[in-house]
Amino acid sequence: MSNSTVAKRYALALFQLANEHQLLDQMEEELRAVKEVVNHNSDLKAVLKSPKLPIEKKKEILQGAFASVNTYVLNTLMILIERHREDYISDVADHFISLANDKKGIADAKVYSVRPLSEAEKEALSVSFAAKVGKKSLRIDNIVDTNLLGGIKLRIGNRIFDGSLRGKLERLERQLLG
Repeated sequence: MSNSTVAKRYALALFQLANEHQLLDQMEEELRAVKEVVNHNSDLKAVLKSPKLPIEKKKEILQGAFASVNTYVLNTLMILIERHREDYISDVADHFISLANDKKGIADAKVYSVRPLSEAEKEALSVSFAAKVGKKSLRIDNIVDTNLLGGIKLRIGNRIFDGSLRGKLERLERQLLG
């Protein structure tokens, strides 16, 4: 079974539990935090991947690190450790977040701009582009990129809307040369 299929199954089971118990928002935030910790803490990553460390010790470490998370999230982490699938923790979180976003009609968007956007600008972008991708709203992650020269570039899933000055210049160059 591929990594993606395994992660999707765990995420779907967790998502169904979250829906049943009206814990979708809480569990989504907790999984975002778990993913952040697992991806950015190299010591924890090394501990989880260590073949010398017994499973019980790994579980104990995770229980200590994530003592405040929901029981369902913690139990899912324990099952992943028991089955030697600690590499899937981040993928399970990603799939769960994707399922939660679909349920709520939200899409994650990365907005590249030459300066940090204000909340009003983010809201205006959310309103403008959410309908174009069939969603109610966008959760915007603003990334400052001075190479754009001006304007913005928006990425929603695998769709890119390029309104940057650099993008316009590149399109103009292709037209003139082509």
